[in-house]
Amino acid sequence: MANLLRSIFATLLLLAAFAPVSSSSAQDAPPKPKPAKPRPKPKPAPAAPSIGGVQPTLLGTYGEWGAYTASPGGNKICFALAKPGKSDTVPANRPRDPSYLFVSSRPTEKVKDEVSIIIGYGFKPNSDATIELGGATYAMYTQGDGAWVKNAAEEPRLIEAMRKGSDLTIKGESSRGTATTDVYSLKGLTQALDKIDQECQ
Repeated sequence: MANLLRSIFATLLLLAAFAPVSSSSAQDAPPKPKPAKPRPKPKPAPAAPSIGGVQPTLLGTYGEWGAYTASPGGNKICFALAKPGKSDTVPANRPRDPSYLFVSSRPTEKVKDEVSIIIGYGFKPNSDATIELGGATYAMYTQGDGAWVKNAAEEPRLIEAMRKGSDLTIKGESSRGTATTDVYSLKGLTQALDKIDQECQ
C-alpha cells in the first residue's frame, strides 16, 4: 500500500512539472523588445556648380538646402543652395540644364543675403523673372541664364519671408519662348543661412 501511494505521488509530481504555464504567469513575463527601426539615411546635399572655376566646399546639409563656401580669386563667398523640387515647362518636357536658387554673402563686397537663380537656359532678352512667396511677387532682372532681385531694398523682406515660408515659386521665359515654373522647398533654409552667416561674418 505504501509503495502504491509513493507511485501515485511521484506521478502527480511529474504531471505538475510538465503542466502548461498559466496565463497569469505568461502575462508576468517581460515583453520581447521590438527590433529597432533603421534610421533613415540623410538626404545628400544638392551638388553645387563651380564658382569661378573653384569647386565649393560643403559646410552642411539642412533639409533641401546645402550650405557652401568657396574662395574664387582669393575672395571668400558663402552661399545656401537648393534645387527645385518641382519643375514645369510650357510646352511640356522642354530640355534644360540644372537650375538652382542661391542666397549668397560676399564679405569683401559687403554683400549679404543676395538672392539669385540659375535657370538652366538663356532667358528671353529684356524679360523679367519673378519670385512668388506668401502672396507677394518679387521682380528679378535677367542676364544670360541668371536672375537677381531687381529692387535690392526688397531683399531683407524677401529673406525674412523665405525663413518663415514653406516653399516659393520662380517663373521665367526662355529665349525660345518656353515658360518655366520651378517650385523650391524652403525646408532647412533657416539653418543653412545661419551656417553661412557664421562662416562669412
